[in-house]
Amino acid sequence: MRLTVLGCAGSFPGPESACSAYLLSVDGFNLLIDFGSGSMSALQRYAGLHSVNAILISHLHCDHVLDACTYVVARRYAPDGPLPPLPVYAPDGAPDRIATAYSLDEGPVDDVYTFYSLQPGTFPIGPFSVTVDRVNHPIETYGVRVEHEGRVLAYSSDTAPCDSLLRLAQGADVFLCEASYLDGVDNPPDLHLTGREAGEIADKAAVGRLLLTHLVAAWGSEALTQDAAQAAFSGPVEIVRPGARYEI
Repeated sequence: MRLTVLGCAGSFPGPESACSAYLLSVDGFNLLIDFGSGSMSALQRYAGLHSVNAILISHLHCDHVLDACTYVVARRYAPDGPLPPLPVYAPDGAPDRIATAYSLDEGPVDDVYTFYSLQPGTFPIGPFSVTVDRVNHPIETYGVRVEHEGRVLAYSSDTAPCDSLLRLAQGADVFLCEASYLDGVDNPPDLHLTGREAGEIADKAAVGRLLLTHLVAAWGSEALTQDAAQAAFSGPVEIVRPGARYEI
């Protein structure tokens, strides 16, 4: 599997990155995990406008879903005619959320997307075996585990510490984990992870490699976040960048 980071900024686009969007590829099949604000530009830069075969949306906050609205134009009004509906795996409210954000007057987007409601469990998407479970965030949010031929990527989505995230990350080769908050600060509960918390989960889950994402450039510190994660986890730790690619 190859992971390409399209966007990794937390909560809103940063000066160097769009919001969360990650392309996971194998054997010519491309699964886009989240489609956050501004990431459609990076999709064109690093993969191609129509390179996506399926989309998984972890939750319906703007920084994880909003460019699925913009993408309606690219598929519905393609010069050679509308493209076939693209499968989208997302929480129940996704059809209305995307249609309303796209336009208040044009109705459903089921000509562009075929929606499948996420529920905790395991199911196939193309060549991948995907497991999702609810994590600790204010709205319905799913952490993700993707497996292919014995290799595993785990993705935290947005979450505070919880048992389900530890289960999803267990033994993963790569753990793509948010680290939005700084340690030693009075952070709001049940919302996001710190670097230390991400490192502790990676350590308990015995993952191979920890990739930190969803940092908020405007009020965070990459150096402090990475140091805190590395103090809790003895394996490789890296803060991801747009365009970065990882072989799993």
